[in-house]
Amino acid sequence: MSGSMIVPMRHLLIPVVLVAALGCSTDAQQPTPAPGAKDPAARVGDRTITIAELDEAWLKNDPAQHAQATQALYDGRRAALDAFIADMLIEQAAKAKGVTAAAFVQEELSKRTKVPADGDIANFYIENRGQMQGRSLEEMIPLIRQFLTNQRTGEARAELIAELRKAGPAVRVLFDAPRQQVAVSADDPADGPATAPVTLVEYSDFQCPFCQRVMPTLKQVREKYGDKVRVVWKDFPLTQIHPQAFGAAVAGNCAREQGKFWELHDRLFPNQQALQPEAIKQYAVDAGLDAAKFNACLDSTKYQQRVQDAITEGTSHGVSSTPTVFINGRVVSGAQPFEAFAAVIDEELARAGR
Repeated sequence: MSGSMIVPMRHLLIPVVLVAALGCSTDAQQPTPAPGAKDPAARVGDRTITIAELDEAWLKNDPAQHAQATQALYDGRRAALDAFIADMLIEQAAKAKGVTAAAFVQEELSKRTKVPADGDIANFYIENRGQMQGRSLEEMIPLIRQFLTNQRTGEARAELIAELRKAGPAVRVLFDAPRQQVAVSADDPADGPATAPVTLVEYSDFQCPFCQRVMPTLKQVREKYGDKVRVVWKDFPLTQIHPQAFGAAVAGNCAREQGKFWELHDRLFPNQQALQPEAIKQYAVDAGLDAAKFNACLDSTKYQQRVQDAITEGTSHGVSSTPTVFINGRVVSGAQPFEAFAAVIDEELARAGR
C-alpha cells in the first residue's frame, strides 16, 4: 500500500461497484447541534469546564489528532457549503431558461458527457487487470462502462458548476479553513521568493509514488503563479513501507548542503526503485555535486536527526501520509489534481488582496 491516503478513482472500481450493488445503509438520525466554544462541557462542584478548555487541552495533549479532527470537520462543512451553492446556481440557471433544475442538469450533462468507447473500456481493463479478480474483459464490460460513465458524469457536473460559479453572483466563503503554523527554516529547500503571498510546504517521501505523481502538479503551480508562490520541502519518509526513503531524505540534505537539493530531487524521484546508497551517489555525480563531500556526508549520521525531527514536526501537524501540502497552513492531502491546489491558492491570493 502506498504512503498516500488518496487513491485514484481507477483503483476503486471493485469496492465502488460492490458497495453500490449491495446498497448498505443505516437509518439516519437527527444530529445534535455542535456545542459552541463557550458552552459548558461539565461542572465539578462550582467549577465549570468549557468546550474551549477541552479543545485547548486536546490540542496540547494530542496535536496530531486535534489537527485531523479539525480538518475533517472543516472538510465536511465545506463540502456541504459547495453542495448548497451548486444547487442555488443550478436553480437560478434553470429559472432563467424556464425549465426545472432536473431538466437543466440533464440537458447540460448530456452535452458534456462523452460515452465510453469500447477502446476506453479495454484500456481501463488492461490498466487495472490486477483488480479484476480473474474476471474476463467480457464479464467486466458492463461494470467498467458504468464506472467510467459515472466518473465522466461527475466530471461534467463539476465543469458545469465551475462555469456557473464563474458567470454567476460573487461567492464569498465567510468561515476560514483550519490552519497549521508550520515553521519554515532559512535552510529548508525552497523554490520561490520568501516574500511570496502564498507558501506551499510539502511533506514528502522520495520513495512514495504519489509524491512523484504530484511533482508535475507543483511544477504547473509554479509556472502559473510565478513569484506569487513559494514551495518549501519537508522530509517525511514513511519508513515502515518505504525502506530506502530515510536514506534518500538524508541524501537530499547532503545535496542541500551543496546548494543542489532540487537537482538531486529531480533525479531521485524518477528512480524510486533504485535508491540504495551506491545508486544515490551516482545520481549525485550526475547532478553535478562534489562527489567526495557528498559521499562522506551520506555515509555519516550528520543529517539523520534532522530528518527524524522533520518527521516529528510533521506528525504534530497531523501528517500521516504523503504527499501532504500546507498552503498558507491549509492542508491538501494526497496527489490532488492541479485544480484542487489552484482553488486554495486563488482563495489565499484573494484573501491577501492579490
